Amino acid sequence: MSSTSSTSPRAFPARFVWGAATAAYQIEGAATEGGRGPSIWDTFSRTPGKTLNGDTGDVAADHYHRWRDDVALMSELGLGAYRLSISWPRVQPGGRGELNAEGVAFYRDLLDALREAGITPFVTLYHWDLPQELEDAGGWTNRETAYAFAGYARAMARELGDRVAVWTTLNEPWCSAYLGYASGVHAPGRTEPAAALAAAHHLNLAHGLAAAAIRAELGERAQVSITLNLHVTRPADPERAADLEAAHRVDLVGNHIFLGPLLDGSYPVELRRLTSHLSDWSFIRPGDLGLIRQRLDVLGVNYYSTSYVRAREAGAPAAGGTGGHGDSAVSPWVALDDVEFLAPAGPLTAMGWNIEPDGLYELLAALDNAYEGLPLMVTENGAAFDDVVGPDGQVHDAARVDYLHRHLDAVARVIADGADVRGYFLWSLLDNFEWAYGYSKRFGIVHVDYDTQVRTPKDSARWYAALVSAGELLPPVEASARQ
Repeated sequence: MSSTSSTSPRAFPARFVWGAATAAYQIEGAATEGGRGPSIWDTFSRTPGKTLNGDTGDVAADHYHRWRDDVALMSELGLGAYRLSISWPRVQPGGRGELNAEGVAFYRDLLDALREAGITPFVTLYHWDLPQELEDAGGWTNRETAYAFAGYARAMARELGDRVAVWTTLNEPWCSAYLGYASGVHAPGRTEPAAALAAAHHLNLAHGLAAAAIRAELGERAQVSITLNLHVTRPADPERAADLEAAHRVDLVGNHIFLGPLLDGSYPVELRRLTSHLSDWSFIRPGDLGLIRQRLDVLGVNYYSTSYVRAREAGAPAAGGTGGHGDSAVSPWVALDDVEFLAPAGPLTAMGWNIEPDGLYELLAALDNAYEGLPLMVTENGAAFDDVVGPDGQVHDAARVDYLHRHLDAVARVIADGADVRGYFLWSLLDNFEWAYGYSKRFGIVHVDYDTQVRTPKDSARWYAALVSAGELLPPVEASARQ
């Protein structure tokens, strides 16, 4: 496939899905309202030193109270789809047992309003807010959590199934396993490398069990997905065998621990050998791999940046890349002490991530080549910049417009070259609680004043609306003229 860029307009398929995405804990607020139980992120964010400035998602963007206005805003932007997540502790406070009727009603009303506005709902069942009661019993290191998740998934399919287009089981299980249980920069904040491997397997198992449960409830008409943040990792010196091997090891630990069981029905032998000093993998039980490998109707792909690695020289720091979700003295990259992540080269986003659109092209092309017949969808892509409301009351975020334009050009190129990419969800609709970074990073195309909760569409929102309306990727200046 070619990766040649172009400044001419690029048309997207007529049925291409245009959307934006959010996550429950990052925008809803109302942490103790409506019968919602505590999640691991409530506990983690209220623990001193875990988040910047001690920020929590207690209020966030107050979407719980302002969702009608937010749906109207999506409608104004012409979005065809909205990717949201359900807060598990809002609908099932303890993670098992009786549902919370008030929480279910909240999502039912939201989904109804979306559909009435002509916006197709894509629902993620797990975007990191595990009920605290389940974590107290071991969290994702406990096999029973996977079965609890399947029960929750079936209950949501029963309650909301006629309102949802696509069910995404998990968002970025890499982050849940490695950032939550290895580096500790995400909830629940544990630093146990062996536990991260067990968590990864139980997350895979949870996906498989949930996919089967959703189809058992809704039949084969159910559309089931999972979203992965797959790592595009390049060797610092592609002519150096040791650097090529370092990148390969990152690929095993970061990508194939999920792609292997989900799509191939096995864990790579190399992966198990590489991590054998940490775990004997006895958490895998007979029949697990068959349960995990369920048919996917679409694979969600989240992409932000690339990484460069080399074999670590004596005395150099161990692997420290976090996949873009926080900083820690403890590496999330289990069993990669001999891998060194290089500091990213500019230009960088406010997160310190590099801007490399060709990485998105290469990732989508590689997946399309490796898994023939599996539709793909970009379920997150976007950038944080230091946005400010100007004297004119507007947010002029030209850097974000440029970032989005270049990445959407990569998507258009890979589609033109034959890849089956069905849609694009921009991250994020709203500025929100950015996990351990608190409220210091703004990803939204809509600015949120956290003191007043006033929403102000940024220039990027108007640019994206023009793109969605046109159905083709216009040069930024030409698109601006249509706003």
